[in-house]
Amino acid sequence: MVRLSDLPDFEAQHLLAKNGTLPGPRAWVAPTRKLSQRKVVLITTAGIHRAGEEPFAASDASYRVLPGDTSGADFAMSHASVNFDRSGFQDDVNVVFPIDRFRELVAEQKVAALASHHYSFMGAGLTPPAYESSVRQLAEILRRDNVDTAFLTPV
Repeated sequence: MVRLSDLPDFEAQHLLAKNGTLPGPRAWVAPTRKLSQRKVVLITTAGIHRAGEEPFAASDASYRVLPGDTSGADFAMSHASVNFDRSGFQDDVNVVFPIDRFRELVAEQKVAALASHHYSFMGAGLTPPAYESSVRQLAEILRRDNVDTAFLTPV
């Protein structure tokens, strides 16, 4: 991992600005059921999408829908940060989007089910408040899909 002092000043200041306050109260809900009884959605900020679909652009606060039955080999990454090492993703999508590991947990009945769709944001370029509209929209989708738990992979 690069040291903050090794970055150009503009990049260091950009990263430090992301340490702002969170918008609104924390949205933590205490679990009421075991994981083996919950439906899980995967959400990543790795900027992945299905190959051939619209890539993420710089300063893009939207999200991409990742159908749950998509093979890991069918994902592409368009994460815009020059500081982001894509080699782990290229070797194994599960490094940033652990879909195969969660499929195994479902097969082992350690997780009740996976959502039919998962979601990806591009985590570079914006501060948290810029994502609020997209996150609120996604939260409503997850409620309608009866998702109990979101597993986040911040990249």
